[in-house]
Amino acid sequence: MLTKYKNDYAKIAMGFLSFIPDLKDIDHLKTELTLYTADNSHVLYLYREAPGADFEGVVGAELGKDYVMVRHLSLSPAVRSETTQFAVLRDLCAEYPDKKLMGTMDNASLIAAYQKYRKEDHDGADVSAE
Repeated sequence: MLTKYKNDYAKIAMGFLSFIPDLKDIDHLKTELTLYTADNSHVLYLYREAPGADFEGVVGAELGKDYVMVRHLSLSPAVRSETTQFAVLRDLCAEYPDKKLMGTMDNASLIAAYQKYRKEDHDGADVSAE
């Protein structure tokens, strides 16, 4: 479940973003957070599995006319798995159903794996026509 970022969540979001190696520096981290709050083409969501549960991560995206580019995806070490990453991406796709999901060079392999997962059911059959 995604919750759109608001200033009340600044410390939580900064904590999750600080797990990303490029954002270990506090000044760089604050600059990225400012981008998500000041630029309408960038959005930041906090992720939790269920309503009322603790937040487990963040996903930051850049919105284009026909795409959503995942810029940052950071999860708590306790839930850092492909299953949880895919859950976050599924929820992000649900927020923007008419836009193509894309990734940066850093997370392109994750996005490709998710796209492949979406096209196949658990038996490996192609379900992209659904």
